[in-house]
Amino acid sequence: MQEQLLALILGVIEELNERRDEKIPTDNPLDVSFYGNSAVFDSMQLVNFLARVEEAIEDAYDVEISLTSEKAVSQRISPFSSARRLIEFAIGELEEAGVTADV
Repeated sequence: MQEQLLALILGVIEELNERRDEKIPTDNPLDVSFYGNSAVFDSMQLVNFLARVEEAIEDAYDVEISLTSEKAVSQRISPFSSARRLIEFAIGELEEAGVTADV
């Protein structure tokens, strides 16, 4: 599931990079910081990115999850600090929604 989520995130990043002057790096995608120090997004861009990722997850898994829920924003370590953390958070949300790793 981690590889599929990474592919979904990279797909969204590639779409965004088509319209950005300053490209989001994809050479080490798990460590890309989405928000915070040395982040690639401001707050509005982050919301847009997360909405697109949620849509991609819904299309791939046929389930709605929220990456911007109170649970997400209250994490001790932000799921937005890196792609790795976002994937870990999304896996937890998918598992809570009943999606298994073999999907």
